[in-house]
Amino acid sequence: MSEIAVLTSALPRIERACRAHGARDPVSGASVTERQALTLRQLDPVDPVMVTELADFLGVTASTMSLNLKRLEVAGLVRRTRDPADRRVMNVLLTDAGVRVRDSTQRVDPERVAALLDRLRPEERSRVVQALARLADAADELRSA
Repeated sequence: MSEIAVLTSALPRIERACRAHGARDPVSGASVTERQALTLRQLDPVDPVMVTELADFLGVTASTMSLNLKRLEVAGLVRRTRDPADRRVMNVLLTDAGVRVRDSTQRVDPERVAALLDRLRPEERSRVVQALARLADAADELRSA
């Protein structure tokens, strides 16, 4: 198996194993599911996102996305508005509460990462951490190129 195939197979498996499950508003204590947290991470309080774009990005139908957004809107985390230029288009923005929840979410759970690392021998753990740190640096370099 090539290095590329190993990485393209390994990275999603690692993320799934270490993925955080949901999030909580640090002020109100309201909680959201993992899928809702993923939706909130795609939104902004100033720059609106169209429902159809959000649905495409998350790989769901527009009707499924609308249902999920309705739940987030009832919870006070998002605001949906009609696009003034095209009344058929629905835009989505984060509310202040939505920003708090979005900012409190993490893609990975540090406890699950620790449990994953605990499965390695100390010398393996050190090599893996060093290699991943270097890979992250290379990713930063690629993004800024």
